[in-house]
Amino acid sequence: MLLAALVGLAAALGALARYLVDQAVAQKFESAFPWGTWVINVSGSFILGLVTGLALHHGLSAHVVSVLGTGICGGYTTFSTFNVETIRLAEEGSLVGAVGNIAGSIAAGLLAAGAGLGLALI
Repeated sequence: MLLAALVGLAAALGALARYLVDQAVAQKFESAFPWGTWVINVSGSFILGLVTGLALHHGLSAHVVSVLGTGICGGYTTFSTFNVETIRLAEEGSLVGAVGNIAGSIAAGLLAAGAGLGLALI
């Protein structure tokens, strides 16, 4: 029960971080493209890659992985907002933006996760 409470608290912190990062990016880059969500999901992929690498190569405990991975990263990253924003881009006639969001998010997310895994090897 304690682990579940810690995961829930971590998820709340992750959601707060998502809101703050999204606001900061939106203020810096006024654009129809959802840069805030993109930055959040890519940086979240990096963090999850790092946490996974630390678990695999340095013995980070399963409980810590649950709190950081499921809690923080789960509350921080957002697949649903990515989907809604991609559909919005397409509905507004920006098919290039929608496809770019899909391809760019997947490619950058995979590279970021790989970089996190790689950093854990150091």
